[in-house]
Amino acid sequence: MTESPEAEGIRLQKVLANAGVASRRVSEQLIVEGRVRVNGVVVTELGSRIDPAVDLVDVDGTAIQLDQSKRYVMLNKPTGVVSSMNDDRGRPDLRRFTKEWAERLYNVGRLDADTSGLLVLTNDGELAHVLAHPSFGVTKVYIAKVDGRVTPQTIARLTKGVDLEDGPIAADKARLLSSSDAGGGSLVELTLHSGRNRIVRRMMAEVGHPVVELVRRQFGPLHLGGLPAGRARELTTVERGALLTLARQAGVPSGEQETE
Repeated sequence: MTESPEAEGIRLQKVLANAGVASRRVSEQLIVEGRVRVNGVVVTELGSRIDPAVDLVDVDGTAIQLDQSKRYVMLNKPTGVVSSMNDDRGRPDLRRFTKEWAERLYNVGRLDADTSGLLVLTNDGELAHVLAHPSFGVTKVYIAKVDGRVTPQTIARLTKGVDLEDGPIAADKARLLSSSDAGGGSLVELTLHSGRNRIVRRMMAEVGHPVVELVRRQFGPLHLGGLPAGRARELTTVERGALLTLARQAGVPSGEQETE
């Protein structure tokens, strides 16, 4: 009997194999072991069929990407590049980093021209909204090189909260990485889920330590790792699964995107 996606759906083990989870034989074992869920329900029957365009599948609680038209890319944005696919002022933009992908990709949120680091590019609008909207609480981790000698008291102030012109704000976490008595400045790690414009720079200026250099090292479950500045790569299967799991766990309200 031929498998007909329109009439009967596709065997679950074949869907898993096509998605790159494992070989078909290993996928069958995952199903038998009760490690696969379809629409939140554990499926253990090897004859089960699904519609990849409609059904949601996860393995060991991690979402599986079935829609192969969606593309997910990590970029280490260098300084001097604006977070736009077509800058109307003629400044260097993100188009140069997306030429190898046929899909029309968009940046998730923004990093200002003077900030480098992790930027996500995708054609998955729903996932982009979950990642960018501050109401979902997706955290971003920044390393800031700042003027002056930062003290533990200043770190405590950042987590307790500071008052800015658009209201109070507190870091989810703050950590002093290094501090120099010889005028070399300090390195501070800040974790935030805020979506406010240039929030790290404004927070550090408020506590008397203006930012000299700023890089975003982490965005939700994604880590920049050793990706060189100016380089882009597709997310791994594990990274895609982590992002899709986030999206499935969240509702999707309308609202703004973040800018730093």
